[in-house]
Amino acid sequence: MKDATILKTGIVGSVIAAICCATPVLVIALGAVGLSAWLGWIDYVLLPTLAAFLAMTVYGLWRRQRAAACCADETQTTKESA
Repeated sequence: MKDATILKTGIVGSVIAAICCATPVLVIALGAVGLSAWLGWIDYVLLPTLAAFLAMTVYGLWRRQRAAACCADETQTTKESA
């Protein structure tokens, strides 16, 4: 997967999971469609999901930084050999 794709997926997923962690938002949204019975176990799903997306965001940032450092090293090596 490309670094930008990993980073975008991590950020979007983190934002959605963070918004859903605000239980009043879920109570209103799930109550409106008749699925409020699901609220009993929602914290067991949302918190690990938030952690996974945050980890994906950190991984994407780490890969982007590593790629930038690699490109900078190649550019410096090319200039020195010329």
